[in-house]
Amino acid sequence: MKLNFVTRLSSLGRWLATTLVGLLAIAFIWQGAFTTAAMASPTLIASRDAGDQVQQKAREGARDAKGFIRDTADRVERTANRNVDRVEQASDKDNSFVERKAKRDRDRIEMRAEQDAARTQRAVDDTKNVVERAVDNIKDALN
Repeated sequence: MKLNFVTRLSSLGRWLATTLVGLLAIAFIWQGAFTTAAMASPTLIASRDAGDQVQQKAREGARDAKGFIRDTADRVERTANRNVDRVEQASDKDNSFVERKAKRDRDRIEMRAEQDAARTQRAVDDTKNVVERAVDNIKDALN
């Protein structure tokens, strides 16, 4: 039951991180495309400076998303450790079946949290790279 929750939480985290990076990229491109200076001078949109700004914002968004992902994984691991501590305090015998199971579950949860965090961070990097390649392609096409 708890593992299912963690899986859903990690899937939600991946989806949110990917969505966040995509929306940030769209928002920054949108913001730069409709400034009054850009309306007066269409070459400003295609300038290297604007492209560099978009790429920088994409990098910042990816860095922030990866920090959020790492924080989430750390919280999941802390929660798993707290659960093991509670089981240890509640059990009478040393190294009882319930304690061993709780420790196995903790190890499994930590492993999956790390795997999910790594997979989500790779997805964020992939999304950032797509945005940077798109900006580079636009700059190349307009220059």
